[in-house]
Amino acid sequence: MAELAEKMDQAVKVMANREGKYLTFTLADEEYGIGILKIKEIIGMLPVTTIPQTPDFVKGVINLRDKVIPVIDLRLRFGIESIDYTDRTCIIVVEIQGTIQTVQIGIVVDSVSEVLNIKGEEVEDTPTFGARLNTDYILGMAKMEGGVKILLDIDRVLKAEEVELLEKAA
Repeated sequence: MAELAEKMDQAVKVMANREGKYLTFTLADEEYGIGILKIKEIIGMLPVTTIPQTPDFVKGVINLRDKVIPVIDLRLRFGIESIDYTDRTCIIVVEIQGTIQTVQIGIVVDSVSEVLNIKGEEVEDTPTFGARLNTDYILGMAKMEGGVKILLDIDRVLKAEEVELLEKAA
């Protein structure tokens, strides 16, 4: 009986951890969300200075109010086909946990949708797709109005060595 109570306590904690406000955005007609507390700002596309010998998904860096911010294209990071940027394409500046400190990075998305208040019971665990597919960066799946929004754990979208590379770029 105590074991069952402990499992229920864990389930409640997991639900509470995923509950909150999320900024939602689109990539290739799919809806994603990032916890609003991770968002620093949303800006239109700025000129990006490319950095040689970086992975394809690293677009380069921008100068945002005299601060150099590395920028990644989330489409390319997720293996989605690249498209030309439009007037709806924007950069979401997020703060992620680096190896030494928190780091601000810009992520290019197709368009920003809205801020949603998502309840813990609306979020399901990520389905398992087999051992070879890493889905650690997905916080959960939010069931909304007949559709699903993929909630991202933005701290896990990049691998530690990729964050280190961006820390050096900034």
